[in-house]
Amino acid sequence: MSDISRRGVLSLGAALGLVGATNAEAAWSWSPRGSVAGAGTGTDPQWVWDDTIDKIMAAVTDNGQVAAVNAAIRPWVNNGDPLPAGLPTDLTAFLQQSARLPVWADKNKLKLAQDFNRRNDNYLFFLYGLGGGIMSTVIPREARSVYWSKGGANMQDRAAKTFTFGYDLADPNAFDPDGQFLVTANKTRMVHATVRHILPKSPYWKAVATETIPISNADILVTFHSTGTYAYSKLKEWKIKMTTAEEDAFLHSWQVALSQLGVREEYIPASWAAARAQADQVLWPILTPTDEGRDLAGVLLGLVGQVDGGLTRGFINEFVRYLLNDDIGDWLHMPRDRPMELLVKNGWPLYVAAREGLTPFIPDTFHLFDQFIRGVAMSFLNNGTSDSTTPIEIPDMNRPGV
Repeated sequence: MSDISRRGVLSLGAALGLVGATNAEAAWSWSPRGSVAGAGTGTDPQWVWDDTIDKIMAAVTDNGQVAAVNAAIRPWVNNGDPLPAGLPTDLTAFLQQSARLPVWADKNKLKLAQDFNRRNDNYLFFLYGLGGGIMSTVIPREARSVYWSKGGANMQDRAAKTFTFGYDLADPNAFDPDGQFLVTANKTRMVHATVRHILPKSPYWKAVATETIPISNADILVTFHSTGTYAYSKLKEWKIKMTTAEEDAFLHSWQVALSQLGVREEYIPASWAAARAQADQVLWPILTPTDEGRDLAGVLLGLVGQVDGGLTRGFINEFVRYLLNDDIGDWLHMPRDRPMELLVKNGWPLYVAAREGLTPFIPDTFHLFDQFIRGVAMSFLNNGTSDSTTPIEIPDMNRPGV
């Protein structure tokens, strides 16, 4: 039984049977003692947003400055680039403080994380793109916020921009002056703030939303667990070589990422054990299908289906089921393909063992899987590159055409 299924006996399994069916949410009880801050107020992060940048971007939107801000930030790409000229004064002041590492960031750990990411980038892009990407479509708040926002109308572009975040975080130079993560994270933070201001004006989103303001600290934590915590759990399940120091460094890179997105330190897990405990509360119990999520999943799976090599939709569907579980596959109306199910379940462990040097035998399916995981990453990017060709821009409207 996979790690996600094993843990699901108490968490995900309960969500699928009872909690998820009613879309209930447990009261916040995760202790801030398990955070990087080590203490906190205990306030439910569902009611915490990003007050300073939220006010700034609301003013940018209301003052008709979105186009000017987008033009200014477009050439701002590398961490070492000077801040763009022509931004509102308060936005410049905010970015001067936010587009830098937090004081508690450990550069040695970040360097180790970069080395770890480089060695495992195929696995990580695969898990972020296909595993976390499809899981996001059964996270109701995320699916509905994405669908009814401007980006939801062009999911290929939206997926590329979303994947840019993980791509830049995993880049060997992520936090260096010639890396791009700090810039990408702060552009994403600006986008989140803008969406918080304009999405509540959509009658379509309001008709289905369970919250009044989207993208709270809790929502960002949920996304972290559906990518970072999920990826870590799968790497452990697949017995990918990781030292304790590398595991800590991998988490540290995500701790910095969460800080860059405006998550308060009292909510950022200090260990993988704390992260898993938090995920048990905020992620697994809320998974459930929505009409919006099914639509988004279909688009994302269509992008994966464009991978060269003539891979069948059955193969893709069975791989998603393998990475997540059959309940999610059924929710998303993925037809079964039993021959492909056997190919994936039998072939993938052999592929990983061969890649990790755990067996001298190269399975016949090695090149198929190798091509597939590379293709998945490429399908979520523009020509295999990041922010330079996939600019993250501030939205000026909600989903058009409705």
